[in-house]
Amino acid sequence: MTIDSQRVDGIDAGDGRTVVVGLSGGVDSSVAALLLKQRGWRVVGVFMKNWEDDDDEEYCSSRQDLIDVMSIADRIGIDVEVVNFAAEYKERVFAEFLREYAAGRTPNPDVLCNSEIKFRAFLEHALALGADKIATGHYAGVRPDPAGSGRVQLLKAEDGSKDQSYFLHRLNQAQLARTLFPLADLYKREVRRIAADAGLHVAVKKDSTGICFIGERPFKEFLMRYLPPQPGEIRALDDDRVVGQHDGLTYHTIGQRKGLHIGGRKDGKGAASGEHEAWFVAAKDIAKNILYVVQGHDHPALQKLAIEVEQLSWVAGEAPHPAWVYTAKTRYRQPDAPCSIERIDPADNARCTLAFAEAQWAVTPGQSAVLYESRVCLGGGVIV
Repeated sequence: MTIDSQRVDGIDAGDGRTVVVGLSGGVDSSVAALLLKQRGWRVVGVFMKNWEDDDDEEYCSSRQDLIDVMSIADRIGIDVEVVNFAAEYKERVFAEFLREYAAGRTPNPDVLCNSEIKFRAFLEHALALGADKIATGHYAGVRPDPAGSGRVQLLKAEDGSKDQSYFLHRLNQAQLARTLFPLADLYKREVRRIAADAGLHVAVKKDSTGICFIGERPFKEFLMRYLPPQPGEIRALDDDRVVGQHDGLTYHTIGQRKGLHIGGRKDGKGAASGEHEAWFVAAKDIAKNILYVVQGHDHPALQKLAIEVEQLSWVAGEAPHPAWVYTAKTRYRQPDAPCSIERIDPADNARCTLAFAEAQWAVTPGQSAVLYESRVCLGGGVIV
């Protein structure tokens, strides 16, 4: 990596400027704060409290996370403020999350959480504190456009196994221009080593998973608290015969195999006829409350060569050139798949068709389709 007087390891020199870092109590945000302080930034930490409905020890770790944040801040030598965004989270993220599930789709709350809370409510609060920049422990990168357009670009992280640009694709120019991603060029193992060398006890802390800010919990039981069961038939898509019963379309997603309770061998293998192959969710009829399933992982109903995408959001503020070839992900951790933008709605630029070179498996309405040009994240939208 080229090193000059203004940049070391991809992090701008702070020169006393103020950066407000979102601290979660994990190793990633802790190391982000540490690196920024080492580069001469005046670092202020903010711990966001965004979920209050059942903040208990069983599923929500916010109490322990706050203890970890305070310990880290003391070790690094920075101030920390606790901010409650629970009302904003419930209104901007969780309400939409429930609406999408109620409509039979499978939303990705992390995408909305980033655009509405971590890089909107948090950014606004940080600017009010006098911040020059904000920073998080996300694995992604941001840089000025090499073409000299004056814009900034969102990049994939160096550590492809941890890259989170998929979840950040709705960020706009104003948000990204104020953002630093100190972990852009680091691998997770390096982040843990830096934390250990600095004596940060979170160096070995387990990564958090589950719903953004809500935590790890039995997901179906959690949804049932807000969206009551609506039992209906499970039918085979190929011959329309009834093969089982479901508790509610809300609790199922395209490509789902487990939890259907309608047989099929666990290994997905069976007779040549396919009689004993595993069942997969292939479609939902919302009006009739029917869940349609097919047998076999490679069933044609689970393969899509073209998909419709709406609620488009482009990092550059405008759509990429429709005639060029890009890559896209239709779900997180999916390998990049070559595609082209077949059509963009000329009326409002809010809907497009993506055509893929190879069929995509179990494309799920409500999830995000995100476009890339090499390492540059261009943006994306919600799969119809």
